[in-house]
Amino acid sequence: MESGLVEIWSNNVAKVPGFAKAFAGCWRIVEMDNWDSDFLDLVEKAHLTFNGKSDGEIAFGALNGLLDVRYGARDGTACAEFSWEGRDENDPVCSRGWVTIGTAGRLVGHFYIHNGDDSGFVCERG
Repeated sequence: MESGLVEIWSNNVAKVPGFAKAFAGCWRIVEMDNWDSDFLDLVEKAHLTFNGKSDGEIAFGALNGLLDVRYGARDGTACAEFSWEGRDENDPVCSRGWVTIGTAGRLVGHFYIHNGDDSGFVCERG
């Protein structure tokens, strides 16, 4: 690679999208449409975490997974869309989801399990 291309590439790798800052950190999943609050914290505290440019984690019930995140806007509101893969009761699972910034600083979104359940959910900073 020419030195100019290396510089452009290294600058882009380090950049975190502006929208990412609004989502950064750990969010506590406090509500899901299809599962009650007792189930959410079955193994560990239910959470959705966004780290850096495109990484994250989700855990609730017996499910935990790693996120591949893309940030942008949906209807003028900051949005994080993600694919994920992980385990649910030790079985491999994967799929997708999304969140936007809702009222009172909460995240509101939808989570899908490939060939399985899906649910709306709400998160608070935690």
